[in-house]
Amino acid sequence: MKGFILDYINENEYKKLERALKKYNMLAFKKLNFEYYPSLRSGKFLGELVASDKTKHTETYELKLPSDTLFQQVHGEVKIRYIVYKDQNTVMLETIMPTDILLEGHVAELTTYKGVMISKQNAEKDKFMINLFSALDNNK
Repeated sequence: MKGFILDYINENEYKKLERALKKYNMLAFKKLNFEYYPSLRSGKFLGELVASDKTKHTETYELKLPSDTLFQQVHGEVKIRYIVYKDQNTVMLETIMPTDILLEGHVAELTTYKGVMISKQNAEKDKFMINLFSALDNNK
């Protein structure tokens, strides 16, 4: 058998995160589906190796997805985490981060402030951070 099979640890949650990513960050979604997934299927593991287990023959990777700089400063980097089972030729897709804002975006429509998604629960904090980072960028 050639290549690796993509599977999910929790398919329902991962698909929710993937749909939210498609809605709020189309560039990351396109890169993920048309560049990164085919690379994983072919056995080219992208991203940073964060853990490995010699007894289970697994390696855990985190792959940074392209995102807006201001979004990264407010919510963190957009990454996927996946586990490679080399003896089974399987890649288990674990999660897409930041999960909090993506899951919230899946449940209800999120509003944006200056082009960045803001959480309904932490709207004031997110607006403050967006204003702060915008002011810092303008001072450079």
